[in-house]
Amino acid sequence: MIQVGKFNTLTINRKVDFGFYLDDGKEGILLPTRFAPKNIQIGSQITVFIYHDSDNRLIATTQQPKGIVGDIVLLKCVSTTAAGAFLDWGLMKDLFVAKSQQKIGMREGGWYLVKIYEDAQTGRIAASEKIEKYINNEQLTVKEMDEVAIIIYRQTEIGYSCIINQQHLGLIHQNQIFQHLNIGDKLQGFVKTIREDNKIDIVLGKAGYKKTEDEATKILRLLKENNGYLPYHDKSLPEEIYQFFGISKKTFKMTIGTLYKQQKINFTKTGIQLIAD
Repeated sequence: MIQVGKFNTLTINRKVDFGFYLDDGKEGILLPTRFAPKNIQIGSQITVFIYHDSDNRLIATTQQPKGIVGDIVLLKCVSTTAAGAFLDWGLMKDLFVAKSQQKIGMREGGWYLVKIYEDAQTGRIAASEKIEKYINNEQLTVKEMDEVAIIIYRQTEIGYSCIINQQHLGLIHQNQIFQHLNIGDKLQGFVKTIREDNKIDIVLGKAGYKKTEDEATKILRLLKENNGYLPYHDKSLPEEIYQFFGISKKTFKMTIGTLYKQQKINFTKTGIQLIAD
């Protein structure tokens, strides 16, 4: 069965002057010549993205869209009409957002976080800026310490709300942010706390010992690149630590503590010193 708005692996069953037809169990789906790989042959399989062209016919492409059905992505508005707006999603045909699916109206040149979906009535691929109806925290699919994919959603008075695994809403508290964030940024994080009301607190980076192992390797490398000494310690400012190492002060202290116990570094009055092998 063909999945519209997603990637499909199909067999090439015939060639025409303007491209190739792929077997869909019916009359076939056209892959235009300009999107067909060189030396393609009848009977071979190819992975393509399927969507509707301007005449509402299914068409195949090897172009890579900026999102598929089910994705939440940040896209640029390239034009508007009385009926809605069109977003650039990396394909020949722009992605439509109806007026009813916009919050306060889109403008040309603006960037918008949207959910890509398949319209139940028309079968066409469209987008909605009203993301809230697609995410909820009623039935959670994550637990504390799980590593998750997050999208920065909006700024609040106490931090940034984020979308977790395209399904749930979470919060990154201001005191856990050590880098500049933009709406639509895609990052890795982990679930720090799930409260009784199913509100989720997120921390950027990796959780627990995995994070320590990764950062330990980084600190050892930086020590070697700086003649075995770095002028950072547990009294250094969090901003200084983040600027140099790209990690929070809490992670830094945890990591150098591990390295000290492993007898790989020593503490000095002004920093940390690599112990020679």
